[in-house]
Amino acid sequence: MSAQRIVVAIDGPSGVGKSTVARLLARRLSLPFLDTGAMYRAIALKVLDSGVAPADRAAVERLAAASSVGLSRRPDGSFEVLLDGEGVENRIRTPAVGAASSVVSAHPEVRKRLVSLQRDAARHFGGVLEGRDIGTRVFPETPFKFFLDARSEVRYQRRHAELQAAGREVSMEEVIQEIDERDHRDSTREDSPLTRDPSYTFVDASDLTVEEVVERMARAIEGQR
Repeated sequence: MSAQRIVVAIDGPSGVGKSTVARLLARRLSLPFLDTGAMYRAIALKVLDSGVAPADRAAVERLAAASSVGLSRRPDGSFEVLLDGEGVENRIRTPAVGAASSVVSAHPEVRKRLVSLQRDAARHFGGVLEGRDIGTRVFPETPFKFFLDARSEVRYQRRHAELQAAGREVSMEEVIQEIDERDHRDSTREDSPLTRDPSYTFVDASDLTVEEVVERMARAIEGQR
């Protein structure tokens, strides 16, 4: 990959701030940002709208295969997810879609299709991609891999504050249950579980600001280029 088309992988569990870090890092490096989770949320939205049970693997995979999922470039260079030709950003950030996405994303054929789209976009434009299997499955060959994590209590607090800021009234107990269940599903799913290997640069964000995390990643990337 050329310097202009480098691919940066940021993986990690829920509530650690991957999307915020990835957006800022992409801006710092003048690269497009791709929120891979939004792609799975788009499929989850279609599943819910169609009345299909997210856990029904065969039905979900058939529906996903029949759906048009694409990417367009926003003026700021980031990617927008399109479902059947329409932007769905304002519809995919609900708790129901998030919960369904966690289940839908475990289905192998769904992952296979979306991984192909992610690879095509990033190979053409470069990019900062965040998710749970970017460095292990989507772009295992990139030298720019980061595993972002934080202590559980920090992740709970950050997610709780994020949801409250978005206007969602939720208890800390609900947040803990949501994150713990997502962690379990992500780490135990058969296809592309959340994991890391020695090729990653590990970043513990527990006691770092977002800006400090971005700076640490940017310095690591510059040191390898």
